[in-house]
Amino acid sequence: MTAPEAESLRARPTPRRRSEWRAQAPVVAVVAVGGALGACARYGLTLAWPTPPGGFPWATFWTNVIGCAVIGVFMVLITDVWAAHRLVRPFFGTGVLGGFTTFSTYAVDIRRLVDAGRPGLGLVYLAATLCAALAAVWLASVAARRVLTGRQR
Repeated sequence: MTAPEAESLRARPTPRRRSEWRAQAPVVAVVAVGGALGACARYGLTLAWPTPPGGFPWATFWTNVIGCAVIGVFMVLITDVWAAHRLVRPFFGTGVLGGFTTFSTYAVDIRRLVDAGRPGLGLVYLAATLCAALAAVWLASVAARRVLTGRQR
């Protein structure tokens, strides 16, 4: 390939990149909007149910457990019950529920409990949140599947 040919190839815009961005822009937008909504809901819950210093962070615990249960039901709805629009899953699953659940705050809460001289409670919180969140997503998806589709797995 000659130098002028190589230069002309570099100078051409790549329509593929532009079309990829245009396809992804709505997804990014709905994730951002959903994340803002979910984070605001979580923040409201922590304002309504504050954690005293060294106390068990119930608001974060229940936020994560409820969010995991909702994601279990949601995934059954959009995979087994109805064909959702392509932006529903990123908006609600990634955005709203991703902003609502908060495993970063969960980690900060554990650190605060340890720093407050309550490492045992921090360990209980660590294990209880993990077990309850996993149980919630599993139980909610099994229950939703049985109720909504009549199938058992």
